[in-house]
This record gives sequence, structure tokens and C-alpha cells, in this order.
Amino acid sequence: MIEVYTDAASQGNPGPSGIGIYIKDGQQQIKEKQFIGVYSNHEAEFIAVVKALELCKERFPEEIISCRSDAKVVVDTIEKNHVKNDIFQSYLNQINQLSSSFPYFFIKWIPEKQNKHADDLARKALKLNN
Repeated sequence: MIEVYTDAASQGNPGPSGIGIYIKDGQQQIKEKQFIGVYSNHEAEFIAVVKALELCKERFPEEIISCRSDAKVVVDTIEKNHVKNDIFQSYLNQINQLSSSFPYFFIKWIPEKQNKHADDLARKALKLNN
């Protein structure tokens, strides 16, 4: 099972945004950060999950994916497979399409303090724009 942690950081809402992805595969750790442009904080959180799934599809196509995020709106949307805000529908569609390629995918909400690695990466990604 692959543990995936995602987070996003935005300066303003909307504003310049970065994402952080931290993946644990046993002893192996993968750290990714990316400046993604100007988005709302929620959009950036969805994009982080999309990018994480794309990365996992490349590197771990046959694995069970356990995704963790401190963004309640993202976790609730994916778990219920329903958007309250139509802006998020395309992100949910992408996540559903990508996650269907894995034998099993689940997402879990975690407190911010348990998401430190991904948070640090997202904050560093913001600085890539400066």
C-alpha cells in the first residue's frame, strides 16, 4: 500500500498557489512540489490530489493508494462523489478517472499537524514563483 499525502498553499484566495505531494512506499519517500499558478485554496487542494494520482499512476500502477489530505472539502467531495460547488466537478471527474485505474483507492482526512511533509512542500512550491 502506498501512502500519499497532499497539501496546497495559496497567497490570497484566489492567489498564487503551490502544491506538495509526499509519498511513502515502505522506506522509499518521494517528495514533489510544484507552483501551479493562480487558484482558490480549494481548487489548489483538488489539483494536489490530481497530480498525486498522476504520479502514482506512473510509478505505482498496480498498488493500493491510501491518500491523506487536511482539506475537508476535498475529502468529503471524493468520499461522497458529489460536489456542492460546480467549480469542483471537473476535478472530481479527473480524480474518479485516475483513481479507477488502481486496484483500490481511498482518501482520508487528517489533521493539519499530521500533514507536515506535504505542507512544507506546498509552501516551498509557492516560493518557486518568486
